[in-house]
Amino acid sequence: MDGRDLLRSMKVFGSVEGLRAVRSAWRQRRTDAWGAPSKGAERARVPGLAEAAESAPGGGTIRFARSSLRLCVSAGGTVFWGWDGAGPLPSYALAGEAPEPDPRAALEPDTDGGWRIVSERVTVAVSRHGAVEVRTPGGLLLRRDLPPRWWEPVDAAGGVGPSGGADPSGGADPSGVGDAPGAARWVQRSEVPADARFFGLGGRSGGPRLRDGSYRLWNTAPRGRSGPEDDPPHLTMPVQFVVSDAGTHLVFHDNSRDGLVTLSEGEEGAGSGHDRPGTGEVRMEGGPLRCWVVVGTPARVLHGWAALTGAPALPPSWALGPQHAREGSGGAAEVRSAVDAHRRHGLPLSAVHLGAGHRDGRRAFTVDRERFPDPSALAEELREEGVRLVAAVDPAVRAEAGDPVYDGGRAVDGFVRDARGEELHGSVPRGRCAYPDFTDPAVRKWWGGLYEERLRQGFSGVAHDLDEPLFPVPFGDPTLPRSARHVLEGRGGDHREAHNVYGLTMARAGYEGLRRLRPDERPFLLSRSGWAGTQRYGGTWADGVPAGWPGLRASLSLVLGLGLCGVPYSGPDVDGSGAGGGSSPELFLRRYQLAAWLPLFRTRAGTGPGPHEPWGFGPGVLEHARVALAERERLRPYFTTLARLARMTGAPYVRPVWWGTPEDRALRDCEDAFLLGDSLLVAPVLTHGADRRAVRLPRGRWYDTATGRAYEGPGQVLLDAPLSRVPVLARAGAVLPVRGEGGDPVLEVWAPAAGRTGGGLVVRDTGDGWEPAEIERYQSRLVDGRVVVERVTDDGVTEPGLPVRVRGV
Repeated sequence: MDGRDLLRSMKVFGSVEGLRAVRSAWRQRRTDAWGAPSKGAERARVPGLAEAAESAPGGGTIRFARSSLRLCVSAGGTVFWGWDGAGPLPSYALAGEAPEPDPRAALEPDTDGGWRIVSERVTVAVSRHGAVEVRTPGGLLLRRDLPPRWWEPVDAAGGVGPSGGADPSGGADPSGVGDAPGAARWVQRSEVPADARFFGLGGRSGGPRLRDGSYRLWNTAPRGRSGPEDDPPHLTMPVQFVVSDAGTHLVFHDNSRDGLVTLSEGEEGAGSGHDRPGTGEVRMEGGPLRCWVVVGTPARVLHGWAALTGAPALPPSWALGPQHAREGSGGAAEVRSAVDAHRRHGLPLSAVHLGAGHRDGRRAFTVDRERFPDPSALAEELREEGVRLVAAVDPAVRAEAGDPVYDGGRAVDGFVRDARGEELHGSVPRGRCAYPDFTDPAVRKWWGGLYEERLRQGFSGVAHDLDEPLFPVPFGDPTLPRSARHVLEGRGGDHREAHNVYGLTMARAGYEGLRRLRPDERPFLLSRSGWAGTQRYGGTWADGVPAGWPGLRASLSLVLGLGLCGVPYSGPDVDGSGAGGGSSPELFLRRYQLAAWLPLFRTRAGTGPGPHEPWGFGPGVLEHARVALAERERLRPYFTTLARLARMTGAPYVRPVWWGTPEDRALRDCEDAFLLGDSLLVAPVLTHGADRRAVRLPRGRWYDTATGRAYEGPGQVLLDAPLSRVPVLARAGAVLPVRGEGGDPVLEVWAPAAGRTGGGLVVRDTGDGWEPAEIERYQSRLVDGRVVVERVTDDGVTEPGLPVRVRGV
């Protein structure tokens, strides 16, 4: 630490709190110095040659000279393999038990001393050196994982020490999850086709296409504002979505420790006319080397991923409407004023989010009664106007005897401890805080019960903040010490394994608590952080996106990347979290217009100078913002359908333009537009001063929804993009539900091209409970120049049963 670190801490926390933060940072370093000894000598290890194999349902185990490899192909075509005896469980990512193996798939000898598994959807081949190839049923290579390498600690006598499950016989620690200080680190290199493109790894602001570079796997709250060049983000996942001419696949390295993924795209015809394959390298600081691969079309891949890690939580109906966030320090009067201002300016509003400022001294699960004398009455008053209240909840608990939350946590031994067994405390502006250990089932149950207070105060949902977890220090890693001890479902371990799943397990605690407290209502829960499987409990928002134009592009990248990792409900805060008055009228409007087409729409009132709401930027911006929200509200039945389909199939609301045609290489490189469901293509304006923009179209006919003009794809077209709107195109033949003038659903149909048919799915709103929903299927076709729409049922076709509005003729 130097003087600049001390000055920064004092600016952030104030002089007294700054000194406390410095002391906290030094304590963190001392804790890790004692509890997490530095690495000593290490010895490298590779699998060696294959020596024997044992069959099992769906695959089997191959024994190498210095390791073992367990393989299994599930009935759905999902592939699992684990080195050194690592099995699928335990896992925070999986929704339950591992999928059933394919009884028809068997491990059989292959050429040159290798082995293979052949199934209906995928073929897996293992070389005698331990390279694993995944191919399509037709034999096209999707990926080749080279033999891994481990670095194991060597003790003073020269022997190999504890290695976190790296047992060559495959007999020790079958979970592959060891907690020894010297757990073996490892590297896994892979190759993919030369034309492949990489996506995923959580919410990356520099994507959605992940170019050559290194990407860290460690959830972090960046100091200051984050931007496209900043890595890692709040929510990382070791999930890669790879698209090539050979096919699409998702690869997931199920290991929650700190890691680094290095990607390099390939080149066709490089060097004497030979292709240079794309390459990937995953480096993990210990933990199991186990991997899942899901293959198929993009839709089938994410359906398989949802089957593996859990169906996305279905937000309540009101959560698909416009939302607004405020710090909450202005009290009930500020909330009423904000709601009245939205109504007065003709802007619909479905929820108001209150930050930590609404709490009494920012203590967990409290309300400042001076500023909010009767929060439940306020909530009831707003609910009558169609507006819900959502409360920010963060994990830090004031460590003071007499605080009911703190005392309750101590009663269940619920807080994270250091390696000596002492309770860990961090210094934040509100004072010394303790952090619940959400990897303990008993702690999750206790914490979930605390949400009764939130519901009793009238809140309809929660937004988890600072759940990386953020452990404010002026230097070093802003999280708990890596040597901090966690229960980890009874296995025991440290923060190196628990850090990335902290936000995920906090979300689980909140979601399960809300379900127990109000079993007849779907919970609304947002998390800033998370990991693979976080979609089971709710959505996320992109925090810290900068106010500049690069941040506008980053907002879209984050949502697309999260969708491809199985998290369909997400969105950025309009103007960026904490953006203050940094936005120009044009930039604010373009942010607003983009967000209006994303799953989560939430504006945020900053605390800095300058305007923060549309009406503060002038009547022109206000009018254009009003139009954007009116169109979103008109399309609310379509958003409802997309939410239900995401729950049923895993398909995100917002999809890359190559979603239906991943073989189109030009579309694979398109990052400035997206599909909303199957029917709409949205081309937001992402550059300053643009009033026209080029849009690349997938194959088929597309209609400009503003002008009705038709365009033929594949190809690129130039469309008008005035400040009043962004280009949106509808697929010919699409049937999508919209809200009619009376509020009832109407089928909007875009005329199919001659000789072609179209269609669409509709899932009607059944409220905010758990009522089952029915998928209605519709088809459209041209008959004697007239557009005919019919509902398709198991008994044949019938009249649609809803009013039909035809466009594009």
